[in-house]
Amino acid sequence: MEETPAHLTTKPSWLLTQVAVHAHRLASEGFGEVGARGYHYRILAALDEFGVASQAELGRRCNMDRSDVVAAINELSEQEYVERTPDPDDRRRNRVTLTAAGDRQLRRLDRALDQVQDALLEPLSAEDRRTLTRLLTQLFTHHHQRAQAVFQVAGESWADSSSASSIQRRRAGEKS
Repeated sequence: MEETPAHLTTKPSWLLTQVAVHAHRLASEGFGEVGARGYHYRILAALDEFGVASQAELGRRCNMDRSDVVAAINELSEQEYVERTPDPDDRRRNRVTLTAAGDRQLRRLDRALDQVQDALLEPLSAEDRRTLTRLLTQLFTHHHQRAQAVFQVAGESWADSSSASSIQRRRAGEKS
């Protein structure tokens, strides 16, 4: 970092962005080694933790745009990692269930992601890793709650959109 201006290297926002680039690359490579993508991991993890869900629920829980949820579920369904069936209470809605093969894939993804965490956080002690995770969780929670409040005040429902980006895209379309 000796060639990087101190104006940048002293800013947590710049440092977080740079580390995020490395984290994303490492995670993408790790998931790729087991034939998956990050969206697959999000959906499988949500189904494992919360059980059967609609596609809209998965979008909210995983902070994914609806179209990305549909594409990822299509891919997971083709590989028989999830099963998509019509909701008996509302035929317009699909229910998504984790299969035994999906559970096995989630375990493979967990192992791959554990290796990514080790590579990313290699220079940190176990205590420093726990501290970093606690601080990042605190930041994420703060900003996530603020984003929810902003969208509610603006008359938008965070829960009705699968992500902030979909609201931003809708608003951009309204202005043009």
